[in-house]
Amino acid sequence: MLFIVIEKFKNRDPKPVYERFLEKGRMMPEGLIYRESWIESNFERCFQLMECDDISLLQEWILVWQDLAEFEIVAVAESKKTSELVKKFL
Repeated sequence: MLFIVIEKFKNRDPKPVYERFLEKGRMMPEGLIYRESWIESNFERCFQLMECDDISLLQEWILVWQDLAEFEIVAVAESKKTSELVKKFL
């Protein structure tokens, strides 16, 4: 499954997250796949596209970072697949 992870930096400060990332990497469990990310221009939030078949992998990853950010997880579907599905009902 695909997930958009909305990561809100504590105190709008991305520096602690980047420091840990530079020191230790993403620290993701095996089976969790990072696809892409985007940072809001005011440094308030990061939007990450992640993929995994077991949601507990995403939860495990979040536990490693929760001291530096708050997280919201949104399960998403690819637009192309959704469009194909909806066309069947038109």
